[in-house]
Amino acid sequence: MLTAQSKFPTDWHGWAELLPQRRTTAAVNGKRRVPWTVVGAGLTGLACARRLGELHPGQEILLLDARIVGAAASGRNSGFVVATSHFPGDTELRGIDNYRRINRINQQGLELLSRQVAQNKIDCQWARQGFYHTAVGEMAQREQGNFLRYLEKLKVEHEPLDRATLQALLGTEYYRTGTLIGDGALVQPAALVHGLADTLPNNVSLHENSAVLEIDEGKPLRLRLDNAEITTDKLILATNYEATRLGFLRSYIVGSTLAGSFTRVLTQAERDSLGSLGEWGAISLHSGGATLRLTQDHRISIRNTAEYHGSRLLTDAQLSRRQVTHRNAFEKRFPQLKQVPFEFFWSGVEGITRNGTNFFGRQRNNIYLAGGYNGSGVSRGTAFGNAIADYASGVDSSTVSDCLASAPAAWMPPRPLLDVAAFFTVRSRFRGVGLDR
Repeated sequence: MLTAQSKFPTDWHGWAELLPQRRTTAAVNGKRRVPWTVVGAGLTGLACARRLGELHPGQEILLLDARIVGAAASGRNSGFVVATSHFPGDTELRGIDNYRRINRINQQGLELLSRQVAQNKIDCQWARQGFYHTAVGEMAQREQGNFLRYLEKLKVEHEPLDRATLQALLGTEYYRTGTLIGDGALVQPAALVHGLADTLPNNVSLHENSAVLEIDEGKPLRLRLDNAEITTDKLILATNYEATRLGFLRSYIVGSTLAGSFTRVLTQAERDSLGSLGEWGAISLHSGGATLRLTQDHRISIRNTAEYHGSRLLTDAQLSRRQVTHRNAFEKRFPQLKQVPFEFFWSGVEGITRNGTNFFGRQRNNIYLAGGYNGSGVSRGTAFGNAIADYASGVDSSTVSDCLASAPAAWMPPRPLLDVAAFFTVRSRFRGVGLDR
């Protein structure tokens, strides 16, 4: 018997605040008997349930989430749908085949989402225009050289950019150098997951505010919730770092808490002071550097803090203090917009591992799991969700093989040593970040 923690705290911050309120689905109740249950209705769980619905049209697929759709990491990330991952360091000395494998998974997720957004007419500000990798300080500028060699070796289309070009495009002279990767998409992440949830196949039943509290590992499996008991033949966990609440991966994954802010909507004059692009995304070439967006609805989003906070969201008071860091970074990049206030703030938790790997496969007794994306979960999580549905259904594919080839996760010590190790693991991302923060 596996027993979970019963509380799944959340707040209403994030990209969902920028959207009209969505009607949530009812919590599951009573006794249910289904062939398939998916726990977690983020990008991985939504992709998994959608694929199961396609593979098994005559069977009911139950999709459960402890919160509401978009309240966890899938609706709180910065909205970059990555095709080509950045692996810091001199990639000439490391396994390039592994990078190709990971990028194939990214590409599969990008293509899946691109099709689903188009076919279901999901209004989520989808813009497949690529994004910028930028550098200011010495470490990040040195990483630009590593990054260019890596892209050339993988034959990824890209364009190196100098300071003047970046200023003309983005409206800031702050960046010294950068690279445009033309493939990849920008998206409003909460709108994306809302749209995916609202267009699931008819044989998928979504229930929000439905936390699984216990798993009885018999045959069939039995799940206990507050007001329901579910009997299921196969269970797929798509809960990322929160798999630890159900007794899985406890020594292998933790949550890192990130925080960011949105400006109010920019006026036309303020938008005219920026560069030539109406929308863009910029990711720092330093792993601890700032991530920025100019969104389709004319806001600037900035995220530049990450910390170990016990895998929890930040309180409003803590978020207000983090805004000092956001404000400093914003005004350094856009001094012409010093008068523009922040209107919203948010925090989100990403699952991280010591060695940056992912999890995929059968855990035990018809329980399957996919997760652990280390901050790259929009495209990769979608591909993993689709592939774990195939794998649990006995369907082979090249993406299943690529996901199964994920390296074993490095072990982390139990608490309280885990908290110390996690704190320093997250903090190490900011070593030498300097001006890139």
